[in-house]
Amino acid sequence: MTWDWGAVRDFLPHLWDGLLVTLQALGLGSLISFTLGLVWALLMRTPTRWVRWPVGVVTEFVRDTPLLVQLFFLFYVLPEWGIGASALTTGVVAIGLHYSTYTMQVYRAGIEAVPPGQWEAATALSLPVRRTWTAVILPQALRRVVPALGNYVIAMLKDTPLLMTITVLDMLGEARLFSQEHFQFTEPLTVIGVAFVLISFPASLLVRALERRLAS
Repeated sequence: MTWDWGAVRDFLPHLWDGLLVTLQALGLGSLISFTLGLVWALLMRTPTRWVRWPVGVVTEFVRDTPLLVQLFFLFYVLPEWGIGASALTTGVVAIGLHYSTYTMQVYRAGIEAVPPGQWEAATALSLPVRRTWTAVILPQALRRVVPALGNYVIAMLKDTPLLMTITVLDMLGEARLFSQEHFQFTEPLTVIGVAFVLISFPASLLVRALERRLAS
């Protein structure tokens, strides 16, 4: 077996197309997971058990179900009930929903790490509940959880190839299509492997640097 640089050159335009889709899915999925995870965390702190219990059941179910199963369900089953979307939209929603159940736990840990004195000070100043959360609790909690959220972004990046299973042409999808058309598998698969390393490794270094900075 010989390495064909011509195949690499021919595949590069497809790689850029797939990279754009991968980054789009990663960015939108992260936005959904961060936002929805915070919503889950706040709902789990409500005094009403009729809110906490359904949220706990839903998030536990999503967290305990493989992302691949969720992708298949959203893409192949929901359209039979009249609920459908494009493959990319479905993939973004699935990734965002799946990882929101993990970011929820990160937010909960950050909120619980806020010193009790901060809550007491807000109560002593008669701050409204919304003001207490937005001005006192969440700024301190978010500072603590940013590195952990960054780690989940990297994890989401490594899960984006699963979107290929619902026909999304991300980097792996483009590599598979190119390989099937040209009967060359080594070069495109190796290239996307290198591409994932070139994206995830600097990102992990950035997360570590951010963690050290916030801890200082």
